[in-house]
Amino acid sequence: MRILAKALLCFFLILILAGCASTTPKGFLKLPENHLEKRQTEMRLYETKDEEKIISAVAGVLQDLGFILDDSETKLGFVSASKKADAKSGGQMTAAFFLDVLSAMGGSQGNNMNSCDKEQLVKASVITKPSLKGNETSVRVTFQRIVWNMNNQISRVETVNDPEIYVKFFNDLSKSIFLEAQEI
Repeated sequence: MRILAKALLCFFLILILAGCASTTPKGFLKLPENHLEKRQTEMRLYETKDEEKIISAVAGVLQDLGFILDDSETKLGFVSASKKADAKSGGQMTAAFFLDVLSAMGGSQGNNMNSCDKEQLVKASVITKPSLKGNETSVRVTFQRIVWNMNNQISRVETVNDPEIYVKFFNDLSKSIFLEAQEI
């Protein structure tokens, strides 16, 4: 009995160790092809060392864009904000309606309207840090969104990749930093 118990213990230990020795997937640490392009969209350099003024300008721009500040840590150069928005799409609603009509004509009861987007929460995260040159400050912003469907279930969570949103943010931030520098 003792020999069988020792053999089973050794067998399970070997299984546990074998499970811990799994390999990482190929390309696990490889960056996506568009990484540099995406980073250029999300990041700008400003010719100032005053991170506090930049954080203040970031907060103002986010509020002007309808965001509510969730968290801010000036010493760390961090600001996060969010806003709720309607996610309904006329095209999506029309397609779901026609699918429901076709389902009803076929004798089945489809409910595609419930899978349509209802509302979304857009989150903005901004990080500032001094550049390696020392006389500039780097600002990086990312926008994410959580979308709920008509059943109040999360239908998707995604990073917003629309360059126009980032261009608008940085244009407004540049204006705000300029106005703060001029004390206007």
